[in-house]
Amino acid sequence: MTVGSPALPPAARRILRHDRGELARTISAVENHDPRVLPTIRALYPHTGHALVVGIAGPLGVGKSSLINVILEHLRSLGKTVGVIGVDPSSPFSGGSVLGDRIRIDRPSKDDGVYFRSMASRGHAGGIAATTREVSRLLDAFGFNVVLVETVGSGQVDVEIRQVASTSVVVLVPHLGDEVQSLKAGLFEIADVFCVNKADLPGADGAARYLQEMAGLALRADGWRPKVVQASAVARSGIAQLWDAIEAHEAHLDSTGQRASAQRARLKAEIVELAREALVERWSDRLSRNAELGRLLDQVESRQVDPHTAADRLLRKLGSP
Repeated sequence: MTVGSPALPPAARRILRHDRGELARTISAVENHDPRVLPTIRALYPHTGHALVVGIAGPLGVGKSSLINVILEHLRSLGKTVGVIGVDPSSPFSGGSVLGDRIRIDRPSKDDGVYFRSMASRGHAGGIAATTREVSRLLDAFGFNVVLVETVGSGQVDVEIRQVASTSVVVLVPHLGDEVQSLKAGLFEIADVFCVNKADLPGADGAARYLQEMAGLALRADGWRPKVVQASAVARSGIAQLWDAIEAHEAHLDSTGQRASAQRARLKAEIVELAREALVERWSDRLSRNAELGRLLDQVESRQVDPHTAADRLLRKLGSP
């Protein structure tokens, strides 16, 4: 369907025509799980698959947001448009983004080549909200060349960034020491590029050497050896080299044919996740309305039946959803 096709929902047409207000409203509907947004999402899917999606992960305090600011400067100097998704911790009370009101992007307000959206992780274990994929696709359909996804720093690296991004950058700082040791397995599972940020501080060379040595020992099935780059958001150094490393990994995906297989694996995981969520919702509704649940609950409460047996009986009673 073309942009002007009458078959496209009005919201989809406006997004394809670069209406930022409609983009913001549609993202909000996706975050709120509003079913009325599904026709728009479905209609826009054929218009996606063009943006380069890069994950920026790492522990709290390593300067991911500051680094993204200077990456934006570099990308804009190359003429690229950029959408940024900042996945923040969720409030345990409202479910909303705790850090959503902080000033994270230092760009001119009239720069139409940059769009930032803060999202709540909503308690999702890996820090990647279930809606992040959809939002990245909306930014893709809107026409942004690059989508950067900054994950929540939760003291562990967000392995789930692999489900969204084709290239993952893990940001660390000098003297992280024991934390690097404890994160080692997760780091090398997801990192395509290591960025030693705050490279203007003492210890940056040592940290980079350590990561280089570890990267040399890592045996990855895809044949890629993670690159290590030193950068400084304060000194605005190493940013071009960082982007070159990202593009080198993207070229590796194309030259080895792994882009298609990785994309297929991500789509498979997404379909299974969506199907699981639909089944859970359907089952939850049926279970909450079933009279047998009350009777079984009485038996479990009186210790006549254990919870596992009660669950088996309830499933047999209900049959398939």
